[in-house]
Amino acid sequence: MVPPDALVLVLGGGPLPPGAGTLVPPDAVVVAADSGVDAALDAGIHVHHVVGDLDSASGAAVAAAEASGATIHRHLADKDATDAELALDLLLDLVGVDLTAEPRRSTLLVLGSAGGRLDHLLADVHSLASARLAQVEVTARFGEAVLTVVRPDRPRRITGSAGEQVSILPIGGLARGVTTTFLRWPLVDADLVAGTTRGVSNELLGDEAVVSVGNGIVVVIQPGTFAGPIAPRATPYDPTPVAPPPKR
Repeated sequence: MVPPDALVLVLGGGPLPPGAGTLVPPDAVVVAADSGVDAALDAGIHVHHVVGDLDSASGAAVAAAEASGATIHRHLADKDATDAELALDLLLDLVGVDLTAEPRRSTLLVLGSAGGRLDHLLADVHSLASARLAQVEVTARFGEAVLTVVRPDRPRRITGSAGEQVSILPIGGLARGVTTTFLRWPLVDADLVAGTTRGVSNELLGDEAVVSVGNGIVVVIQPGTFAGPIAPRATPYDPTPVAPPPKR
């Protein structure tokens, strides 16, 4: 078991975001999922564990990681989970996260490529927002995009630049009590129903914003894009959308 402080998961499928090596704290525990070991070594990131069936990882990278002290966790190709999910399972085992207690919270940084298979990317996002990571503050960087998981009663700070676009999406169902500060179109105790685009393409007013949720889970996505000028709306803006009552 390791202290649950800083955790880093490196996903495979392509090059990591620029400067990825500088984002990893020196005392972090780093787990590479399959060909994430190649990406990590290319970025100068020391790897402690390599997980997966290793069908995409190069033999040279696996050997180099093992020679530098990494533990290799090899799985059969006929498995019931993606390599990313297996890596998350290992991370939770390493830190001994107990979802029934209130341990000192860990922070998880996920580094991955913006390319690769869409189904894997969507599965990874849902895994990062799952209940088993309830005691972990999760931030992911996929290429230029930054993803922040926001859970009930634990506001997250979003940093960037004025005019940078920000989208807020509910994950796993209805999110209630969504409140933002320092975004162009604020939300105040708002409901975001599954499938809504109400939170898409908001904008930072400055270099920082805060997003909180009362019930449910949202992911905040900064795609790395900036909004062009648009004319002010001609109709009133409602910052407090309410979900329709369930049909009987």
